[in-house]
Amino acid sequence: MFSDAQLAPYAAQSATSRGRRHNEAASSSRSEYQRDRDRIIHCTAFRRLEYKTQVFVNHEGDLFRTRLTHSLEVAQIARSTARNLRLNEDLVEAISLAHDLGHTPFGHAGQDALNACMKEFGGFEHNLQSLRVVDTLEERYGAFDGLNLTFETREGILKHCSLNNASKLGDVGQRFLEKKQANLEAQLTNLADEIAYNNHDIDDGLRSGLLVESQLIELDFYGRFRAEVATTYPGIAGRRAISETIRRMINALIVDLITTSEQRIRDCAPQSVDDVRHADPLIAFSEAMQKQATVLKQFLHHNLYRHYMVNRMASKARRVVTDLFNAMMDEPILLPPDYQMKLTDKNQQQDDLQQARKIADYIAGMTDRYAMLEHRRLFSVDEV
Repeated sequence: MFSDAQLAPYAAQSATSRGRRHNEAASSSRSEYQRDRDRIIHCTAFRRLEYKTQVFVNHEGDLFRTRLTHSLEVAQIARSTARNLRLNEDLVEAISLAHDLGHTPFGHAGQDALNACMKEFGGFEHNLQSLRVVDTLEERYGAFDGLNLTFETREGILKHCSLNNASKLGDVGQRFLEKKQANLEAQLTNLADEIAYNNHDIDDGLRSGLLVESQLIELDFYGRFRAEVATTYPGIAGRRAISETIRRMINALIVDLITTSEQRIRDCAPQSVDDVRHADPLIAFSEAMQKQATVLKQFLHHNLYRHYMVNRMASKARRVVTDLFNAMMDEPILLPPDYQMKLTDKNQQQDDLQQARKIADYIAGMTDRYAMLEHRRLFSVDEV
């Protein structure tokens, strides 16, 4: 039987979980959070992440990160950090692997386009959609919709939430209304996500040629470690030098995160998860490291995410998503039968709202290549 005995008292404990939405008998061989992780890995939405954009669309290159490889990198960073802080590794892994399940095809461009399409129908946000996937949309069990994950995993998936949406989500939205914190495992996974995407976006940006190393060397954070690599390995160059530099950057961020968080936890001295919820955020970078991370994010925003080649693909992505949504909203008979609402004709506004949400579910669940294929099917006279 699994034991939480080595965890800190303020870590999430499987035995004291707030439980699942639908009661299930406990497993004799796995903790509740291990079961969550396993359910996530085996679900359809997780497999789709292999063909969903991180920054570069799938067909642009085989070696660029996808939502799947990003989620795996987040899980690795989160687990190693959790072990040092005596937090629940299985819970951070489950949250890490599930945090992007609701992401649209084409990354943030796809999300922005779908949110614009859904403006009159409550909007679209990928954190809420990830929760919707695990709570409702997955169809794997006879007894319930969704994956029936524990409260603590669902809480970690929902990183951000407006007060209006939080009021509709029951227990998992309550902390936003009460201005309380999530469990430490959720706080940690949020920052592991930031460490992963900042550093692998640098790697992919350099690999693509949209970034050049001379730009990055001007940044203190990258330049310092690049110089250290050159001193340690004279004559090193190319991919090996870049990989060595990025590895050291990730390590520095993780060490700082562990050191700062340990100090915050000591100062606060929480004795339970409830103490954590009533405290200020306890998982954090030092002020100096946070400044470095912010500079790095700003650099990527201006030099990679707004690069004209990325903008071109993002423009195409917005058109694909918008065209699909509008066509399907105008003619719901274009949708597969499972996504067509049975209209009541009694409340047109409610019918439209429900149909729009079904279309958003359909589009958000698409991979990049499936969205492009659907677009060709609907708008190209040469496709069947």
